[in-house]
Amino acid sequence: MQVLRSENYRRMSWKNGGGETVEIAVFPPEADLATFGWRISMATVASDGPFSVFAGIDRNLSILEGEGMELDIAERSPVVLTHASNPLAFPADAPTSARLVSGTIVDLNVMTRRGQWTHQVEKRIVEGQHHLDAEGGVTMLLSLGNVRIDSGNHAEELGRLDCAVLEGVVLITSDMPTEAYLIRINAS
Repeated sequence: MQVLRSENYRRMSWKNGGGETVEIAVFPPEADLATFGWRISMATVASDGPFSVFAGIDRNLSILEGEGMELDIAERSPVVLTHASNPLAFPADAPTSARLVSGTIVDLNVMTRRGQWTHQVEKRIVEGQHHLDAEGGVTMLLSLGNVRIDSGNHAEELGRLDCAVLEGVVLITSDMPTEAYLIRINAS
């Protein structure tokens, strides 16, 4: 198990120059926006506007903080994405614009290169103890609170916005209901 601490995440400007992204993980390591196979990041969105276009990329978006935003994705009806919504999958190469519902939001953005990788994002509430099988592919857990992860004879505590790269069967424990995002990435 590898733990990625929020204070160590890489910060970078958006591709379209409209804000800043906090990069949680990228593959291959040190890949840039044109060469990544997969990428997990968070962004603070403070104003309405267009999304950066990423050719050949599939995207999944979740709202971590704030009231949400209305997304206008090419050839789809507008959709309002809030903290209560399930993660939303859409092509990152489809022209997309966002209108904030009420003030700044923070989103979780998972992207994979189409034809090479696929991904799934699931919002979970962790309370008590839960076993999780992280066999195959890449499995990560982003915590929005405090959780403990036991893997074999090794244990780690995750704080708010920390992420763990999981392997094998792990035990996830939280004393109170804690929101977390389970991200699974597999080769196509």
